[in-house]
Amino acid sequence: MDNSVTVGDWVKLALRRDILSRSLKVGLVVGSLLAAINHGDSLLSMDLDSTTVLKIFLTYLVPFSVSSWASVQTARAALDTDT
Repeated sequence: MDNSVTVGDWVKLALRRDILSRSLKVGLVVGSLLAAINHGDSLLSMDLDSTTVLKIFLTYLVPFSVSSWASVQTARAALDTDT
């Protein structure tokens, strides 16, 4: 069993329709909850400077990235058991 994977292989799996769709949904739901918790006061007062906007963007990016990574790892494990 070869556990090595190229960046291209990883990206190809990450861009699979089912994985990308799941990751986007997780990023939107979890990111929205975290943004409301962490930046709700700034959002409600519309006091958004560039630093706050960047932090909100990262708040969405983290759950999207974690979901993508977990889904790709699961897909790789499933491919390994098929061969």
